Amino acid sequence: MFEEGSEDEVTLMGCTQDEVKPKVGLSQKKWFPKEDIVLVRAWLNTNKDHVIGNDQQCQSFLKQIASYVAISPQLDYLPKREHAKCKQRWSKVNKSVTKFVGCYKTATTHKTSGQSEDDVMKLAYEIYYNDTKKKFNLEHTWRKLRYDQKWCEAATIKGNKNAKRKCVDGY
Repeated sequence: MFEEGSEDEVTLMGCTQDEVKPKVGLSQKKWFPKEDIVLVRAWLNTNKDHVIGNDQQCQSFLKQIASYVAISPQLDYLPKREHAKCKQRWSKVNKSVTKFVGCYKTATTHKTSGQSEDDVMKLAYEIYYNDTKKKFNLEHTWRKLRYDQKWCEAATIKGNKNAKRKCVDGY
């Protein structure tokens, strides 16, 4: 589309079009933060939509989310994600954010006088890493989801095995 090194080369979220375009025969694997945010917004909008509602079957609910992601104008320059890929990514985001919500709540309960929000976040990251042996790299999604009722409840009923089963657990 553009000649390499030309002044017309477009930068998208810090990447050139050549970097975000998948090679022929290869699928795009990495999710960009912008895609994660669109996926989270799709979940929030679909979940809170009284017409669509969250009482529908799991597959139908996730297909609605995937179609919202597919038509998002914010992602026009990226290849469209298939329903299954959106489902897999949502499962990862859901699991990681739910775990981090618990870590953040624990860090908050250990907050002492004089500690800042940055100190609480640092402790929450440490707790998450100690529990999972992985860095938490979805803070951008957690910031969008943290005040949603589901994640507020997840922090208060942490470990309750009788809580309503999540749709994504059955995959």
